[in-house]
Amino acid sequence: MKTALSIAGSDCSGGAGIQADLKTMSALGVFGMSVIVSVVAENTSRVISIEDISPRVIADQIDAVFEDIAVDAVKVGMLSTPECMEAVAGKLRQYRPRHVVIDPVMYAKNGCPLMQESAISSLIRTVVPLATLLTPNIPEAEKIAGMRIGTEEEMREAARRISALGAKAVLVKGGHYMGDARDVLFDGERFSTFAEKRIDTKNTHGTGCTLSSAIASYLALGKPLEEAVRLAKIYVTGAIENALPLGKGCGPTHHFYQYYKG
Repeated sequence: MKTALSIAGSDCSGGAGIQADLKTMSALGVFGMSVIVSVVAENTSRVISIEDISPRVIADQIDAVFEDIAVDAVKVGMLSTPECMEAVAGKLRQYRPRHVVIDPVMYAKNGCPLMQESAISSLIRTVVPLATLLTPNIPEAEKIAGMRIGTEEEMREAARRISALGAKAVLVKGGHYMGDARDVLFDGERFSTFAEKRIDTKNTHGTGCTLSSAIASYLALGKPLEEAVRLAKIYVTGAIENALPLGKGCGPTHHFYQYYKG
């Protein structure tokens, strides 16, 4: 069985972070493993508090997985501090997994910050160059690329700029852009565009986590990058279309919609 490792924060309400990643990997037929870097007390409406795991324990968790189980792909999500980033980056350089999908999580769906503002420069310097694929949404891409994005051509320019920082490939997600749900992939040489219908729902908690872990899962299963992104986009669209009306805020997507209805 193919395997994938999520290195991310924990969402106690189950819709995002490690919980969303493991659900996604299971739904797509991949054995999921996890390294928790932060414990986030959050729900569909707000983030209450964040407790970061020590860099030593983060590194120990990564060692525990890699010394025992072959890892076919890694997904990296929330990394809130420079110390956390250094710990993860050091271990990725040590073990050199073939596929590293990095979702540069900066904000929760409700807008609450999940990364210290001062840590963004550390992210660019330490983490971005390790990405097989970086998957920023538009606000994240604006921060990393240092530009405003309002058109598809500007999404392409942001992808070029981010690629120049060291990421092998960049997927700028257009969920925050008007029109259809359009994402732009730059593989360092050419662009591909992926578009699905925009679904009218507020229940989109964890969509970024779900997309990045789905891409990692398909890469683990041996799909080439462009195909992995295309299949992941289809999967996430279905999960949003069948989103669960749970909680008082932005409810979660339905990771197992292919198997049963909510």
